[in-house]
Amino acid sequence: MEVAKQIAHSLLKTGAVKLSPASPFTWVSGWRSPIYCDNRSTLGDVQVREQIAEAFVNLVRSKYPDVEVVAGVATGAIAHGMLVAAKLKLPFAYVRAERKEHGLKKVVEGAAVAGKKVVVVEDLVSTGKSSASALVHLKEENANVLGMAAIFTYEFDEAREKFKELGAELTTLSSYTALVEQALEDGYIQVSDVEALKKWRSAPEKF
Repeated sequence: MEVAKQIAHSLLKTGAVKLSPASPFTWVSGWRSPIYCDNRSTLGDVQVREQIAEAFVNLVRSKYPDVEVVAGVATGAIAHGMLVAAKLKLPFAYVRAERKEHGLKKVVEGAAVAGKKVVVVEDLVSTGKSSASALVHLKEENANVLGMAAIFTYEFDEAREKFKELGAELTTLSSYTALVEQALEDGYIQVSDVEALKKWRSAPEKF
């Protein structure tokens, strides 16, 4: 939990995560949300970027010591995945959202993944749709996917079910629970906001 809250602190500090219970954001899906997350913002802060990369490296070394390839999910996790691969001195690949319709029609670019033990790096897991799609694409390319490591998760039940169905392991550096606790400690929100934030996470489509 200590690492999760440290990462949450950095996400809030860099503005990668913004909380606004009183004036919710509108997602592409149409959901109204008191939180907005864009972890690409962390790339602009050298210290935070390094913190996240090192946390990923520690996670991968402890859970997946046999990893042979690091793969990032396009587009948000390409840079983070590349940083991790560089620190681990491993080949890097990235997974497109969809297979190209021209040229070699690739869905996985960079290092070859067939027959390789792969750890997938993701920046954000929300409903889990795009993350699960990346895992499916890698398996279609005959990769041995060891697991996925992400910076942040909203902890939606829908995402949990998708990973369970795929038999895939998801480990995250931080989470919605840790973030709300840290936001309260850091003064980004008030005690009166916590209930609304918890209510949204349990039923975001009704917020």
